[in-house]
This record gives sequence, structure tokens and C-alpha cells, in this order.
Amino acid sequence: MRRVALAAALTLLVPGLAQLSGQQTPRPAFRSNVSVVVVDVVVRDRNGAIVRGLTADDFDVREDNRPQSIRSFDFEEVTTAPPAGPAAPALLAAATAQPPANAPPPALRSQDLAGRRLLVLLFDVSSMQPDELDRAGRAAVEYVDRQMTSADLVAVATIDTTLDVLSDFTADRDAVKRALASFTAVAGVAFDTPAAETAATDEAGGAAATSGEYDLFNNDARLRAIKTIADALAPVEQKKAILYFSSGMTRSGSDNQVELRTAINAAVRANVSLYPVDTRGLQAVVPGGDATKASAFGTGAFSGRTTARQFDQLQASQETLQTLAADTGGRAFTDTNDFGEAFTQVIRDTSAYYLIGYSSSNETKDGRFRRITVRVKTPGLRVEHRAGYYAERDFAHTGRQDRERELQDQLASPVSATDIPVFLSSGWFRLAADRYFVPLSVAIPGNPASARTRPGELDLLAVVRDEQGRQVGRIRQTLKLAADTGTRQVLYQSGLSLPPGRFTAKVVVRDNSGGAVGSFETGVFIPDLRRAPVKVSSVTLSTQLRPVESRQRSENPLVRDGVEILPSLTHVVDRAQKMYFYYEVYEPETAAGTTSIKTSLAFYRGAVKVFETPLVERRELDAADRRAAIFQFEVPASGFQPGLYTCQVNIVDDTAGRFVFPRLAVYVR
Repeated sequence: MRRVALAAALTLLVPGLAQLSGQQTPRPAFRSNVSVVVVDVVVRDRNGAIVRGLTADDFDVREDNRPQSIRSFDFEEVTTAPPAGPAAPALLAAATAQPPANAPPPALRSQDLAGRRLLVLLFDVSSMQPDELDRAGRAAVEYVDRQMTSADLVAVATIDTTLDVLSDFTADRDAVKRALASFTAVAGVAFDTPAAETAATDEAGGAAATSGEYDLFNNDARLRAIKTIADALAPVEQKKAILYFSSGMTRSGSDNQVELRTAINAAVRANVSLYPVDTRGLQAVVPGGDATKASAFGTGAFSGRTTARQFDQLQASQETLQTLAADTGGRAFTDTNDFGEAFTQVIRDTSAYYLIGYSSSNETKDGRFRRITVRVKTPGLRVEHRAGYYAERDFAHTGRQDRERELQDQLASPVSATDIPVFLSSGWFRLAADRYFVPLSVAIPGNPASARTRPGELDLLAVVRDEQGRQVGRIRQTLKLAADTGTRQVLYQSGLSLPPGRFTAKVVVRDNSGGAVGSFETGVFIPDLRRAPVKVSSVTLSTQLRPVESRQRSENPLVRDGVEILPSLTHVVDRAQKMYFYYEVYEPETAAGTTSIKTSLAFYRGAVKVFETPLVERRELDAADRRAAIFQFEVPASGFQPGLYTCQVNIVDDTAGRFVFPRLAVYVR
């Protein structure tokens, strides 16, 4: 298979276009040197009752099948009686840069929380509709009234574009209810999920010049919030629980799979179990679509394809919730209208358990998964515990070969580092019937608080693999950075020639000035346009055009006539900017030697059309060898009010009587 790395370019975006917002300063990464591994163990008899009275000598703990010496042992049991000790540890406020109103409490010890149950009620208001948020809030209030005891410490937090702690841990029922009442159903700001009938042609949401804007159309902000909470709870050895109320996590093309594994690993290391609750409740899949969708057209409603897509979309939105629960020792609650079951399960799992700590005999910081096995020497007893954890990865005093090996290890590791934000975006443009050019854009947002005082460099390694895991493309670059580039976004452009199919792209970037590493992994889908009624490339949105020295012909269609179109990874546009749209239509139908392709752009705010460009018609092809009609639109953003828009690309092959309507999200600020 022919593999070509093309059009590599490093761009430092000018400060006026890529300056990061001061309030979006990335939080410093925390690297703990953990020498003791703590695992909670529930022991039950044949009837499912908790077995008490066991000692450390009754347990056999192994890591990767190697016996481990137990260093600490305790039995934790939560009762209804309020135990002595601090009643309200301010654990979450410090983690989210929200200082407590009173003087900071003294250093908290795990023994101070013996007999307590720590529970975080986390509401994802960015995914829930108002009625779903209302149901979740009422279920939480019912738990406070009927099931919360004096031994329970409950915190309330929400996720929108940021993590907001409404109430830190408290045993005061009234304080918890006040926090629950502080947000209402109006706070539900969920973006509409694309309808299953149009999902096949929808374009993925983008990413942006600031890390917050990159997370606008994906799940990364939610996963980072879960990781932040887990890191804040790590100093407490006892088992903790997060009840995560969400309307599902629908994956998009801009999701970073590394963030999912990092959030899970942080929860596992902090002894935190997640209990996701799908607030949509029990759902019915209507073959023709429910009342929120237009009437179905085509044969999909009669062949079963539309219903199958609806089921696939529902399952995909619940898959991440199931993964978060299974990998952290919790349980996901989906397809149920009784949210009280989630609270009951948390109480059951955290009421009584053994807390076992051991020093791992494997001191190698290789980042590999360590499997934990706990057995009880008494026969007939059942043991419940988490499967294992990922070891730390060390970067210090490494030579050139070691650093290159570290990049390779990060690339192969299922849990890669995310110390610095990295974002990857791709597209596809047909070069031949079975070959496509796939532009790859890698962005590292700048940080105003970390301006460079001397030149530096970034090591970049990216690999594209097919569905069988075979490597089909590789990029390795060392990017030289001038002083003061810390305040600007670094944008790296490259590309590969690939056939149609599904691929996985992963990029690892390391800042060689301090060893900080960031990674991003996402799926890349290249459709086989030979089966498409209207053959259309991906739609590229840009806010910048960059002059290039060479005017020679390039396989990269985004480089034309000495100008390169820089894709917007964000789809976030300032009103002072212009939006440039680029796409190609291949092999349109011809009649009497002529063709007729009509296209326009329509912008919707919700269900209301607010703007549409004039209709453009092409009667001849621009590129004879690719047999393509090329379209470029320039739309000033100044004519749009700030907010979220859906841009629908209307493409009609008038000769063949066929049409297609790709869509992409745009946020104007």
C-alpha cells in the first residue's frame, strides 16, 4: 500500500487570532509518587451477606500473579450513627480553585473519615434537557429525604463548560437540598443530538484555539471534570462514589479517547467508583421517528435501516457510561425510570468493605497495567474488588534513545499522559477512485502564563492504524519554537494518502523543555464514495488563509494557487473573522456533455434559518484529473449574533436529481 506524508507545515498563529483566554489557563498537572496501592475488597458469603471479622492473614494479595506484602489493613463500615471527626472536609473546593468561605481546615487524615460515606452528586447539565435535569434533581432530593444518614458526606457539582462545585462535602441535609435547588431545569443546555436519519452525512464538530473551545463539541471537558474530582479525593483512602447524572455521551469525531482512559485510571487510583445514570430513562425507538423529527423519506423507514441507526445511536451514547462504571467498579443505570436504584446500589457497595494497602514489588514506572488478584483463604466466600491499575510513567534524566522510546511507549500505552493539551483533526478528499488525501492538523494551544523566555522544541509522533491494528501512516517531527511562543497556538499541518475505510489516528507531543507530554487519539472514517449517490468530500471550515511559497501542484487540495487553507479545529469563530468553506463534488452526472451542480450554505439557530448564501451553480469541472467541481465560500461572521449555529451545506446534482446535506456546528463569539 502506498503511503505518503505530504505538505508538512508548522504555523505559529498570530496572537490576535490564537491568544488564549486568561480564564482558560490550564491547571498544572499533578504527578503523585505513589508507593502504596490501596484496594477496597468486599467479601460475601453464599447468601450475599457481608463477612466481617477477617484479618490480614486471611487474604492473599497478588499483583500480576506475584505475592504482595500487606502494609495496611482496615475494615470500614458505615453506620447511621454520626462518627466523631470533621464533618465537612473541603476536598473539592481546593481542586477547582474555589477557596472555602471560612479559614482552610486542618490537614485531613483518612482515619478522620472512618465510618463516613463520601458521595459526589455530579450533574452534567451540558448533556441533559430541562425535563431530564428536573427528574435527576427530584431523585437526588428524594435520596436526601429518605436515605441520607448522619454518616453520609455529600457534595454537589455540575458540569457545563467547566466544573462548578455547588456544595462541598457536608452532612447537612438542608445544605445539600439548597445546592440542589440552586440550579433548575432551565439550566439544561444540552446541544441537540443529530437525528439518526442524518447522522451518516453529518460532519463532526470541531475544536478551537483555546482548550475550552476545543471541548465545546466533544466529551473531553466532562472526562476532565471526572478526573479532577478523582484527583481531589485521592488523599482519602476510603472508597468514594460519584453518582454521575448524564443524558449519555455521544461520541463525535473530536473526542480524545486518551481522556477517557485517563479519567478511568485517575478514578481507579483514587479508589473512586462511578455510577452513571442515564437521565433519559426508558426510551422507545419509533421506526418513523418521534414528534421531534421530520417525516422520514427514502426507503430507510421501510427497510429497517432507520430503526437500526436509532438503536446504534442510543447504544453508542450509553457505551461510554457503561465503560466508566465497569472499569471503576461501579454500575451504570440505563433504560430505567427509577433513579433511586442508583442511590441504593451506592449504599450497598460502600456500607462495609476491607481496605487493604500494599507496596508493589514492581518499582518499574513503565505505565503498564498491573492486574490485582485478591483471594480469601477461607473456602466458599466471594470476593469483589477492582481489576487493577496503571503504573506511573517516569520521565527524568533520560537520554536520546530513552526519550524516543518514551514517545513510542506513550503511543502504544492505552493510558497516555495528558499534561499538555493536544488536539487532532482530519478530513478527506478524493485523489482517485480508491485513494484519498487525508489532511491531519495537530494543535497545541498556547498559554499566556507560560511565555517562553528562550527557544524550545516539541517532539511530535503520530501514527495511523487500520481496523486490524496495522500501521498505514507515520509522522515524526521535531518542531523548533522561538521565544514567547508559549502565548500562541502551535498548529502543525501534514497529510497522508489512504484508501477508504476506518482508521485510528493517535498523536503524542512532548515539550522537551520540561518533559510534559500530551496525546490525542480519535477515529478517522474515509467513506467509499463509489457507493454514494452524490460524491462529496469532507467540508473544511477555516478562518485563515496562509500564503505558501510554492505554486506547484500539490496532492493537498487545501493548497491552491499559492494559498493554503488552514482548517479550523475549533469551529469557534470571532465576529471579526471571516469563515471560509471548502468542499469538492466528484463525478457529477452529465447530460449532453454538461453538468449542473447547485449548492448553497444555510445557517440555523435551533430550528430557525437565520442566513443563507446565494445559490451557486457549476456547469463544468475545475479539476479534470480528479473530475471534481470545487466550491469555496467566504462568509463574514460579523453578520451573526454570538451563539451556536448549524451550518447545512445544500448540494444538489440537478442533472441526476440527487442531493445531500452535510452539516457542521459553528460557534460565533
